[in-house]
Parts: sequence; C-alpha cells; structure tokens
Amino acid sequence: MIGPDDVGGVHIKYLYHCRRQLWLYLRGIRPEHLSATVQLGEAVHDTSYTRNTPVDLGAAKLDFIDGQHWVHEVKSSTRTTPADQAQGRHYCHRLHLVGIDAQGTVLHYPKTRRTQRHPYTPEAADQALADIADVLAVATASTSPDRLTRTACRGCSFTDYCWTE
Repeated sequence: MIGPDDVGGVHIKYLYHCRRQLWLYLRGIRPEHLSATVQLGEAVHDTSYTRNTPVDLGAAKLDFIDGQHWVHEVKSSTRTTPADQAQGRHYCHRLHLVGIDAQGTVLHYPKTRRTQRHPYTPEAADQALADIADVLAVATASTSPDRLTRTACRGCSFTDYCWTE
C-alpha cells in the first residue's frame, strides 16, 4: 500500500478533482493514455518553458524551480483550480523535506499567458500535510468513493469506469 513518502502530485491532483478517480488510480486503473485532454496537457507541457530542467523528487516530479526557490508548474488549463494550488503546496512540502526552503509556487497558464503566485505559508504547510493524510485515507478505503455528477466528469479519462453499468 501507499505511504506518505509515496504520495505525488498526481495523487494530490486527483484528491482535489475526484476522490473516486484517486481511488481507481491507486488500484492501478490508469486510462489516461487514452484521453485527448491528457495528451493535450502533455503537449503543452512538452512545448512550454523547454529551457528549464524538471526536478524529480521520487513520487513527485515538478516542472522546475528557480534561483529564489519558487516552484514553477506549467498547466494546460486556462484558469487556476484548487488542484493546481494543492499540487504546488505538495511540491513545496516535498522540497522542505529534502532541505530546500521553497518559497511557494508559480502556476503558468500558457493558453492565457497568465501566471499566479502562491506563497508557501505555515497554513499551506499544514494543508499539505492534511492532503497527504486524505490521500492515505482514500487509499485504505475498502470501497470506491461516490462518483461525481455526470457534468463534472466531462473529459475525464476514467468516465467509462464510473458510468458504465
């Protein structure tokens, strides 16, 4: 089973997007490669900010970190979501664990040419720990969390697993 050190950015994103999606993902159901939305996100990621080096922290892989210790994440959506902010908090938390004093996250939205800064505050650190605990709770649940409404599932690569009956 998954432990606190195994929790990565995808787990946090799914926690905020859909707990059922997280539960399925944790059980090895991973249809993302079939999703046009995921493929678009990967293309945006691969063609944006190509001069920067990704940082691999094991379970967490962040896009890049600058000289002032701000984590930079490139997103394919047009607006920020709670999941984006949570991923940034998680990456800052992971960097603190390895001795890097991350200042916060800069979220980049190339489609709209916008960025947003989210400082890593003590409250953000507390929330990052709570998020990890929530992921672990979903991981140990014996049954799948309830599915979201059908409109919330639009574009999700897990739709077939939730709505085929």
